[in-house]
Amino acid sequence: MYVSDLVKGANSFVPTVSLRIAVRGELRATALLLAGDGRVRGDQDVVTDGAPSHPSGAVRLAGGADGTTWLEAGLGEVEADVERVLVVGSTRGGTVRETGVPSVEAYAPDGTSVARYEMTEVGDETALVLAELYRRAGGWKFRAVGQGYTGGLQALAADHGVGVMPVAGAAPVGVAFASPTGAPAAAPIPTPVPGAQVPAPAQVPTPVPAPAQLPTPVPAPAQLPTPVPAQAPAQVPTVAVPSPAAAAAPLPQQPQPVPRDWVFGPVFEPRTLTGRDNDVLQMDGLPPGPVVVELLVRGEGWTCLTPLNRRNKEGDVLVNSTEDDFQGRLLTTVPQDGPLRLRLQAEGPWQVTVLPLAAAHRLTGEWLEWRGPDVLLHTAGPSDFAIRYKGDDNLIAHRYELEGHTDHATLPRRENFINEIGARRETHPLPEGPVIVELEMADGPWRARLKGVGQPEDTAPEDSATVQAFAPFTAPDPERTNTVRKSRWGWRGRG
Repeated sequence: MYVSDLVKGANSFVPTVSLRIAVRGELRATALLLAGDGRVRGDQDVVTDGAPSHPSGAVRLAGGADGTTWLEAGLGEVEADVERVLVVGSTRGGTVRETGVPSVEAYAPDGTSVARYEMTEVGDETALVLAELYRRAGGWKFRAVGQGYTGGLQALAADHGVGVMPVAGAAPVGVAFASPTGAPAAAPIPTPVPGAQVPAPAQVPTPVPAPAQLPTPVPAPAQLPTPVPAQAPAQVPTVAVPSPAAAAAPLPQQPQPVPRDWVFGPVFEPRTLTGRDNDVLQMDGLPPGPVVVELLVRGEGWTCLTPLNRRNKEGDVLVNSTEDDFQGRLLTTVPQDGPLRLRLQAEGPWQVTVLPLAAAHRLTGEWLEWRGPDVLLHTAGPSDFAIRYKGDDNLIAHRYELEGHTDHATLPRRENFINEIGARRETHPLPEGPVIVELEMADGPWRARLKGVGQPEDTAPEDSATVQAFAPFTAPDPERTNTVRKSRWGWRGRG
């Protein structure tokens, strides 16, 4: 049984067959075939207008019409050392906001939709990683990604090891592509409609690589985004600043706006460490006070994150989970007498980013959609906190009322206001902000918003959601140190 409609960050198994993938929203389709390090093995691993078929024949462009461009991905024919296939969309001019609603949908040979993702928030991006197909447990999964790049397709490709993008005359949507051997490719394919079958993939001879058509790769230096001064918190993005060991593999991040009316705690440039398996992490130079720790883990097994005190003794557990591919945002405090030190127990590649509290997700009258634990900010007047939770295990939420709490290096006493098991529809009163809402445990997808903030009830209906999720990260080299990973929730205490 395959899950068709996905939210950002969610994933589902797909059959290991030749999938037909529709990229909609007037976007040009591109595919990147990535090895285990999250980078292409060479520029031949880019399937785009200038090179419409991979040398292996497993992935190819298949024309398009009516604002839809098609890719064919023969998952059973993908080379063994290719771990992921990124499905990318880029504009032909202007920004994504100006072109339409981007979406991606994968179809089995019989026309059944096996995975679909529609982006609900777009901006000034000109290129997007819409989704990725990746190997898992002997099969393949489809993950809804939705990561934007304002620097365009070249910037997106450079983040994954591409030197110079193969280019050709801009092939308009609706024009069939020719294979490198000169054989005609599939004719334009109409957009599927419910109940209609998608045509089976055309039999195309295995293409022969044409190296002469590919420009000589020019290595793209790993560039870090220009830091934003701390005195301008409204523009501070959650941009990863890799450690020296991880600088060779930039980790793309989505900017997170800092609320202008949030003044509790210092604002600093986010710090990121990457690695794999068990490790002890140390973040030097952070100002004392509460921070958000964003944890991403790729793999299966147990994940546990615990702060260490100045005597190197473990404090209260931040997360204790056996969920696969764990993701979550956790609340902890940088001590006043030393660096932030964390003990991470994980099995597989991970990424840890420490963010200022001001970069936490903002509660408003619009639905905020997420999966896993999170840290939320409430700055409005007295409001009701509405949450819809679809997990099977514990949902635990606390609040920290900051009114009158002037010590920015500590948190006030926390109050537990949700402690339930299984799917829930809860509404709870919140006092006037500023208030921190900590979802300490949440093993499944959820959506939350504020009610009673001066707008009618029907202006934020159940089916409208502001979707936010983690940007995917490039798995670090196995030889590198410092790591993060993901799992299924177990009990954890914070005192």
